[in-house]
Amino acid sequence: MPKIALLPGDGIGPEVTNAAAEVLKAADKAFDLKLEFETFNFGGNAIDAFGEPFPEPTRKGCLAADAILLGAIGGPKWDNVPREIRAETGLLALRKAHDLFANLRPAKVLPGLEHLSPLKPEVAKGVDVLIIRELTGGIYFGQPRGLNDSEGWNTERYSKQEVERVAKVAFESARKRRGQVCSVDKANVLEVGEFWRKVITEVHKNYADVALEHQYVDAMAMHLVTKPARFDVVVTGNIFGDILSDLASVLPGSLGLLPSASLGEKTPLFEPVHGSAPDIAGKGTANPTAAILSAAMLLTHALNRPDIATLVEDAVARVLATNPTPDLGGKANTQSFTQQVIETLRVKA
Repeated sequence: MPKIALLPGDGIGPEVTNAAAEVLKAADKAFDLKLEFETFNFGGNAIDAFGEPFPEPTRKGCLAADAILLGAIGGPKWDNVPREIRAETGLLALRKAHDLFANLRPAKVLPGLEHLSPLKPEVAKGVDVLIIRELTGGIYFGQPRGLNDSEGWNTERYSKQEVERVAKVAFESARKRRGQVCSVDKANVLEVGEFWRKVITEVHKNYADVALEHQYVDAMAMHLVTKPARFDVVVTGNIFGDILSDLASVLPGSLGLLPSASLGEKTPLFEPVHGSAPDIAGKGTANPTAAILSAAMLLTHALNRPDIATLVEDAVARVLATNPTPDLGGKANTQSFTQQVIETLRVKA
């Protein structure tokens, strides 16, 4: 029986996580997946309950699960706690504990919803890009690092093994999509970028059926807003991936539309890209699309049921087209939107 660890988190996290769990339960009922769910404290609520964002019961529960579904964490309430126990520090610890080295963030402009994008409709049309960000190396984890009264310093560092394994995820993903990979670095001025490009090129020799191009990160930032539809899979390091995936996240028109998956050596993690949005928490108006689509990615990458994931994605697209949430100009609340997705999924199943 697949075990799903639910980490609802803070703000709107519990609302959208519940929506995603309800969709998974509907899929379970339709396809007899025999799912088991258990909920754990994580983030700000864990700081309140345990004095730390990633307490031991949560650590054990996540390691024992087959997949982790996270809502959102943090908020102003915890902004002034010491850095070592901030909600975001707990997220870094979770990624590290599970060696979640590859973060997959799809950004897709759904047909008929091009008008929601900040780009011109003709530019937004056909956008379907998957950004793969290396998640456990690079400047966020490199040593030495430090801070004193006169300076602060961090180290950008990558090993061959770290680059190779995320490159393989990118090329394998491209094989299931349109067969194109764009690797992003800053090889013209950074030695670590030159090394990144060299290793990516070596790995590509094993994927002759996939096209490879290289872009500098500054040029890539321009391309993502001027001609985003030409890109298929984009792979890059931790800090560049952090920035570019956030840039790409606005292309569909709302952060509430974007899911993500973090894959590695242990339990995979699935979460919406958006934050905890404390200003609308408890109002029932949060868009659960990103959380539900994260559950669809869970079906694909953790349970090996891409067939069911496609049904969920199609159901979400249908409901978005007819009854969107307030952030997309509609009137559907979190609960009504979720129920429509479930009803549409039942019909399609």
